[in-house]
Amino acid sequence: MGDLKHLVLAKFKEGVAVEDIIKEMEKLATDMETVKDFEWGQDSGSEAALRQDYTHVFVLTFKSAEDFAAFSAHPTHLEFAANFVAGIEYIVVLDFPSVLIKPTAPTTAASPPA
Repeated sequence: MGDLKHLVLAKFKEGVAVEDIIKEMEKLATDMETVKDFEWGQDSGSEAALRQDYTHVFVLTFKSAEDFAAFSAHPTHLEFAANFVAGIEYIVVLDFPSVLIKPTAPTTAASPPA
């Protein structure tokens, strides 16, 4: 089995400083050793009917369920989560073991010019 993913789809309330929330989330993910990877994105043109008003996606990756549990129970995460949820109009959260079918090919460093 692969990593554990924590996926959040969100639509923020009108007037919420989304950039500030994202900066806080980036800091949280960077500071927490149990977070293996963090990525996020904002919808860039999906059909309105398909995205169902959700505008942002956040994905945190953990090496194990134990790492996710430690992250979830950490006081810093709990404080952040309370502020995050207060700014949310709609949210969907999925936690799932990842099944990787096509891994990213390793990148190789470019040779220096001759």
